[in-house]
Amino acid sequence: MANHLLGPSYISGDSALTHYRLIPERVFETVSMTTKASRNFNTVMGVFSYTHLALPYYAFGIIQTALPENQFALIASPEKALLDKIITTSGALFRSIAAAKTYLLENLRMDKEALKNLDTQQMREWLHNAPKQESLSLIIQSISQL
Repeated sequence: MANHLLGPSYISGDSALTHYRLIPERVFETVSMTTKASRNFNTVMGVFSYTHLALPYYAFGIIQTALPENQFALIASPEKALLDKIITTSGALFRSIAAAKTYLLENLRMDKEALKNLDTQQMREWLHNAPKQESLSLIIQSISQL
């Protein structure tokens, strides 16, 4: 449903992080990224939020996942979902690896072992076109040190 309410879009942020079991929280809003203006929809199916991301960064790390009944959805890879979460979270700016590590392990309560499985090389390739490059770089470095 999220991909069809506003397109182009893909599911990301907390919604994707929960889907991949990287964060323990249950989410009550489907978070998506889009190249269009940011919008929110309250429907009988739930709450859907869309945050604008500029090209070419928007296009990186999108995968297609199978759903029941021969349906498919576009969703961020685990790596892209984490970067999108940081980019779209107000105040998520880091000045040290320690601060980035605290954010991941204490604020988001992410699983350390799951973080170690993320493809940091792929994340580095996206940095050149991403907003908040310094903070994202520190996040990647903190994951590499786990």
